[in-house]
Amino acid sequence: MNPLRSHWLLEDGLAFLNHGSFGACPRPVLEEQSRLRAEMEREPVRFLWREIEGRIDAARAELARFIGADAEELAFVPNATTAVNSVLRSLELQPGDELIATDHGYNACNNVLAECARRAGAKLVVARIPFPITVKEGWLPAVRPQDGWKPSLLAPGPEQVVQAILAAVTPRTRLVLIDHVTSPTALVLPVAEIIQALESRGIDVLVDGAHAPGMFPIDLRALRPAYYTGNLHKWVCAPKGAGFLHVRRDRQRGLHPATISHGYNTPRPNRSRFHDEFDWQGTLDVTAWLAVPAAIRFCESLLPGGWPALQEHNRDLAGHARRLLCERFGVEPPCPEAMLGSMATLPLPDAFQEKEPGESRAVIARFDPLQSALFEQHRIEVPLLRWGAPARRWFRISAHAYNSLDEYERLADAIAEEAESGKR
Repeated sequence: MNPLRSHWLLEDGLAFLNHGSFGACPRPVLEEQSRLRAEMEREPVRFLWREIEGRIDAARAELARFIGADAEELAFVPNATTAVNSVLRSLELQPGDELIATDHGYNACNNVLAECARRAGAKLVVARIPFPITVKEGWLPAVRPQDGWKPSLLAPGPEQVVQAILAAVTPRTRLVLIDHVTSPTALVLPVAEIIQALESRGIDVLVDGAHAPGMFPIDLRALRPAYYTGNLHKWVCAPKGAGFLHVRRDRQRGLHPATISHGYNTPRPNRSRFHDEFDWQGTLDVTAWLAVPAAIRFCESLLPGGWPALQEHNRDLAGHARRLLCERFGVEPPCPEAMLGSMATLPLPDAFQEKEPGESRAVIARFDPLQSALFEQHRIEVPLLRWGAPARRWFRISAHAYNSLDEYERLADAIAEEAESGKR
């Protein structure tokens, strides 16, 4: 067994290959949160009123250093979906305005986009990103956008993503919502190039980076989108309820949290309106936010070489696992390895594909019979989904420090066994 697994509370015998959904919080980080909760309950007014500003500021400063951000442009939120609600519901849209999402986007966030468009009489446009992304020899880009973007610097796979998004842009486009790492297909999108191409056209970009923090280095001072949100309960291994919203200074005016509270009309000395509103959204258990520095430091300590070594380890493990599974099932990788982080999505073997494919839904299944069998019969946690046109069935693997290659071999054996059982 992987000795690092002892740092987590995961059940004995469980192959937990779904870190991407909700993460898994290590013991030392949970202990720090418990310590903070006990301190809060000993004197709630002191903790939540007299001292809370300094505590949040200290945690925010450490997070800012980790993601290459200016603390004045950074606020804590419970999760990325909350942040997306805050941004989109603050937009003053006009009838006929257009908002762009991709067909790889997270369902919950695309729902927010659709509802905001409906209420304003605006239009939701869906950019279709190919998947699988196949790179043919001699492939040349069909579009050469202007405004300083140099597509020749991109590999063919990522360039196809940029082109798919730009093809959906019109003069009415107000904002584009893109994922840094797509949830259903586990693609790492070329967000730097997408931001550059869109911002040069005067189009704001909201990056849903739910999976990105901790999966690979982030430098928000270099990226500079209008808005960026990330979860910290996934690859940073913070407690559930820890996320952030980064808003460029020139986009903070008129932006409000999804929950309007005291900060709306009670500014405090030496505090920005942005922090006034987001730091206090009613009575919350803010210990998840305050435990973020402990999570950053814990993951830093896991391997010699710190965060760079951990991120490389997780990415290499995901790549090895993908190659193992592709070989076992005789399938081609659906995207270049350069577009992977610490997750990978693969098609299930033909035995599990439907003769009459149903509707494509980029949503992780909750009650898929095979997913239930893998968990109940084989003690393997892995998500399944339907994707594509025609729709096919896929599964997604994750890799973190507590995982080991033998767990993916267990998964391959279990899927093969279920396929054979279905034949019988």
